[in-house]
Amino acid sequence: MVTVDIGSIMTDEVVVMDETQQVAYARNLMLRHGISRVVVVDADGKPVGIVTETDITRKLRVNGPDWKRRPIDKISIRRVMTENPITVNIGDTPRDAADLMLRKDVGSLLVMDGEELAGIVTKKDLLRFFKDRCAGRWKVRDLMTEDVKTVTPNHTLSHVISVMEENNISRVVVTDNGTVEGIITSENLSFATFEDPERGIPVERIYFISRTSEDKKRVRTIAMLTAGDIMTENVITVEPSVDASEAASIMLENSISGLPVVEDGELVGIITKTDIISGIQ
Repeated sequence: MVTVDIGSIMTDEVVVMDETQQVAYARNLMLRHGISRVVVVDADGKPVGIVTETDITRKLRVNGPDWKRRPIDKISIRRVMTENPITVNIGDTPRDAADLMLRKDVGSLLVMDGEELAGIVTKKDLLRFFKDRCAGRWKVRDLMTEDVKTVTPNHTLSHVISVMEENNISRVVVTDNGTVEGIITSENLSFATFEDPERGIPVERIYFISRTSEDKKRVRTIAMLTAGDIMTENVITVEPSVDASEAASIMLENSISGLPVVEDGELVGIITKTDIISGIQ
């Protein structure tokens, strides 16, 4: 069997931004390139951090210092990025990368060739490797997570975010009497735009806004927004008996990171990119 190294599966075109730039610039890069993370570099082009959709969602919640209430074009990327990103050597194997991601609980690794940044390897890259190289090894039931975190369509966005933060997860399934109605991910939260029903004005990241009573004339609270307002409907599901490589293929084809697992119409689990890469041996 031919040995595969990280250099052959990594993404070598890395989207970077300078550490002196603002959160709004990172957001625009993500939207423009259809990516979920940007590498932050210093004046010499050396990696000093990485910022993801999840960083933006979790670190810009209004609770805490006043800087969190500023417009995102006024917040330094250094406020929200993860410093000292974890790296892997270009000659390491996909299993090395998968093990490191799982151990460090990260979604990507910078790939170094000596002292130089050569690329980035993400869970998506490893998912593609799994699809091509691991067919027939695992069923969905072997790798899925059975303890699925769920909310109902009527739960508030504050509750949704709390569930995601408390359980360190990037998605929750929206159910109604056990039936899958939708799914909410970090991407839904990071780039959602809602219309303020009183003013008819699109307000980005309205879920970050939570003001005291004396401010309520100036800014509308998010209390009226629910999981049903933001969830992705018509969710793609998979059965537990399906080959895990097929689940990986479905995720890649539809640019999604997780599939609710349904058996006889009932939610029995969820399989994510993280679950699948745990099967790389």
